[in-house]
Amino acid sequence: MNFANLAATRCTCIRRSVGAVIEKNNQILATGYNGVPRGLKHCTEIGCLRDDMKIPSGERHELCRGLHAEQNTLIQAARYGISVDEATIYITFSPCMICAKMLINAGIKRIVYAGEYTDKAAIELLTETKIVLEEFRLG
Repeated sequence: MNFANLAATRCTCIRRSVGAVIEKNNQILATGYNGVPRGLKHCTEIGCLRDDMKIPSGERHELCRGLHAEQNTLIQAARYGISVDEATIYITFSPCMICAKMLINAGIKRIVYAGEYTDKAAIELLTETKIVLEEFRLG
């Protein structure tokens, strides 16, 4: 989880800093944080589209310039040809519904999250799967 927290420090989202790390057999496979796609101006430079439109957290994810940490982590693995099947992802917040569906189809077997995101439906969806869902607690 320390690595996920470290990844979150690279975040360029104004609203929330989220980091994610995928590991398998004690090896880090990919890392990610929430931010815009390569080559685009960061929200820290031009402002937040969602804030401008007064969109509440957890709603209308498609109306955002950025990608979630989980999405960027899966994309990084895919870009370098790394299979994440049967791997664990550590995330600083529980996933949203979109990310939950991506993690399910990517073959992630365990999700460890430190904080709870506002998307309860994602947790409900994940409990239908065989994915192990754990809230990270210190100590």
